[in-house]
Amino acid sequence: MAIKFQYNKTSQQALEKSLKMRLRALPTLQSKESALRMEVKKAKDQIEELDNELESQIGSYDKMVGLWTEFDPTLIRVKDVNLSTKKIAGVPIHVLEGVEFETKQFSVFNRPKWFLDGVSLLQRLGEIGIKRDFFELKLRKLEYARKKTTQKVNLFEKVQIPGYEDAILKIKRYLEDEENLSKSSQKIMRSKKDARAEKEDSIW
Repeated sequence: MAIKFQYNKTSQQALEKSLKMRLRALPTLQSKESALRMEVKKAKDQIEELDNELESQIGSYDKMVGLWTEFDPTLIRVKDVNLSTKKIAGVPIHVLEGVEFETKQFSVFNRPKWFLDGVSLLQRLGEIGIKRDFFELKLRKLEYARKKTTQKVNLFEKVQIPGYEDAILKIKRYLEDEENLSKSSQKIMRSKKDARAEKEDSIW
C-alpha cells in the first residue's frame, strides 16, 4: 500500500499523527490477537471434550441398542435454550446457560422400567449435542475475529508503520536538502554581492 504524501511540513505532520496513532494501537491489537488465539484453542479443546463425552455416553448404552426400537422419541423435546452474551477479547459471544426439556407424560407401569433411564439419557445427549453446537459457533466467531485482528496487526506492523516512517524520512530529507540549497544559494548571492561591492570600492 503506497502512502500518499507531499513534500511539505503539513503533510509531514499529518503522517506523524497517523504513525503515532498506529504505534499506540498496535500493542492493544497484539494483546487482542494473543487473547483470541488462546480462546480459539480453549474452544477447540472444549469441542473435543464434548465429542469424547458424547461418544462415552453413547458407548455406555451400546448393550441396550436393541431396546431403543421400543422407545418413543416423541416423549421428549427441547422446550427452550437459555442464553446470555458476554464479550471475549472484545467479541460478543452467546453463552449457553442451560437447556430446558419438555417430557410428555407416560405411564411408568405400561412402559418398560428402563424408559425413565432412556429419557434422562436423551436429555444428557441432547444437552451435550447443543453445547457442542454452541462451542462450534463460538469457535467460528472467534476464528473470524482472530483472523481479522491478525490481518490488522500485519497491516500495521509490515505495511503501514514502515510506510509512514519511510515517507516521513523522505519528507525530512527533502526539506533538509531544500533548506541547505536555500542556504547555499544565499551564501553564493551574498559572496557575489560582496565581490561586486569590493570591485566597486576598488574603482573609486
